[in-house]
Amino acid sequence: MKLITAIIQPDRLDHVREALIQADITRITVSRVTGHGRQEDIELYRGQKIAPNLIPKIRLDIAVNNEFVDITVDTIIDAASHSGGEIGDGKIFITALEECIRIRTKERGGKAI
Repeated sequence: MKLITAIIQPDRLDHVREALIQADITRITVSRVTGHGRQEDIELYRGQKIAPNLIPKIRLDIAVNNEFVDITVDTIIDAASHSGGEIGDGKIFITALEECIRIRTKERGGKAI
């Protein structure tokens, strides 16, 4: 089991959600977050650099069984990137998911996902 965390631009959320649904991945968690990476918004005020502003982003958390990792990642990459790719299109993190428990049924592991 893996936890896939994707940080994408807000205007790509609908594209990514529709693409994930088409790929039969329907269980996702969406959060609105702020941050910056290379897509910095450096401003000068009276000749001094001001810390970059935090830019609104969308965070997707998707728990998947191992056989769905590549499908999920490829789908997000295709749907989240702007034509030609741009700085700020986002990042995807894949982490091992030690355990998953469905509270209602007490199922554990891949069945709970």
